[in-house]
Amino acid sequence: MTNDSTGRIAEELRTWIAGAAPGARLPSSRSLVAEHGASALTVNKAIRSLAREGLVETRPGVGTFVRGVRTARASDLSWQTAALGPRLLRPTPPRALDETHADAAALHAGYPAPDLLPERLVRAALTRAARSAAATMRSPSAGDPELRAWFAAELAELTPAATVPPQPSDVIVVPGSQSGLNAVFRALAGVGGTIVMESPTYWGAINAAGQSGLTIAPVPSGPAGPEVADIERALITSGARAMYLQPDFANPTGAQWTVEKKQQVLALAREHGVFLIEDDWAHDFGIGAEAHPLITGDDTGHVVCIRSLTKSVSPALRVAAVIARGPARERILADVQAESMYTSAILQRAALDVVTHSGWRSHLRDLRPALAARRDALLDAIRTHLPEAVVEAVPQGGLHLWVRMPDGTDLARLEADCQRDGVLIAGGDAWFPAEPAGPYLRMSFAGPEPHRYASALAVVAGHLHAQHS
Repeated sequence: MTNDSTGRIAEELRTWIAGAAPGARLPSSRSLVAEHGASALTVNKAIRSLAREGLVETRPGVGTFVRGVRTARASDLSWQTAALGPRLLRPTPPRALDETHADAAALHAGYPAPDLLPERLVRAALTRAARSAAATMRSPSAGDPELRAWFAAELAELTPAATVPPQPSDVIVVPGSQSGLNAVFRALAGVGGTIVMESPTYWGAINAAGQSGLTIAPVPSGPAGPEVADIERALITSGARAMYLQPDFANPTGAQWTVEKKQQVLALAREHGVFLIEDDWAHDFGIGAEAHPLITGDDTGHVVCIRSLTKSVSPALRVAAVIARGPARERILADVQAESMYTSAILQRAALDVVTHSGWRSHLRDLRPALAARRDALLDAIRTHLPEAVVEAVPQGGLHLWVRMPDGTDLARLEADCQRDGVLIAGGDAWFPAEPAGPYLRMSFAGPEPHRYASALAVVAGHLHAQHS
């Protein structure tokens, strides 16, 4: 049977499910085979697609049942009308950053090295996607329905029973998180408005704010994240209607907030009627802890979450999701349509293929100890060769160490000197939306060739000592 048969069976079952009560048992696979004149494989594929969409659940040895939808209450999203203000759109493409240095020790890397990626899964997925209808089709503006369902289901697994989980209809697939940031900032903060940000924070978010003409109200942040009182003070004094935050494994500091702090900041968003833009970029990069997005505790539409697959699946698959509810979601979608119209169907199908493959979970399990080993190796190299430098906290996830250098360090000179000797480092000034709090380096432990960490740090140490001698 063809994919058309699978889709037809799935569509007829969706109609049946719409009229069935939660917990109702679907007709048996044997009866569906007889009814549709299809093979058992085709019927099973149709049922698996419904399971990915969150419509059914299969109980081995018992049958397949209509999934019960958790509903705590109807969400009142009317507050967003006042919070959004006038409709302002000015699509601006993000500025590209392309750094390529052959044969250098790359301590500045922003993406994991190829050996930390599911390369075999990605290659196979791209091959299958190229042979499918996705190779010549236009994706819906909001994204592939099955991929949207996967993003929603991932968050639903982490959502407590008393909270209504995100639905596939809340998800917008975008061509990378940078594109998502631009769209969300324009839609929610308003062109020329103000946005609250941690300092330091992700340089791409600072760039996106600049592209939208936003004024940044900075909040100091460190190994434990920002202080709640500082966030509230910035909201009150700036009049911002949005804040951009990284509660799990922040880039560049690696900070992960406590559960208590997450709850307190979410309460602030509700009290002040503002949007909390959550960047869940490191969802797949937990080492000693797991990411638990704030959006799983919010069904009032205050949290807008950006979840990327680009870093954890492949830089070649620029696929991310924006999860938002109510009028905010519609405004973000309109901005996405104006800027990029839609995300490549073939890339979406390949990304979905990877994350729904049984090997994906195995890859993530293997990734954790690999990241831990590289993190610890880089820490050892820093402690051995740069004892005067300070790593303020050992991150429990993410890809980077945030390293405080001695006062008076000329970062630009250090970068240039090291580059001439084949070592690439990243001065931390670019991660501060306000004046830098000191001379920092952001060092990646996920780059290629970890066996070169010690020799690379020896080069950094030599040039640093030359500055301070």
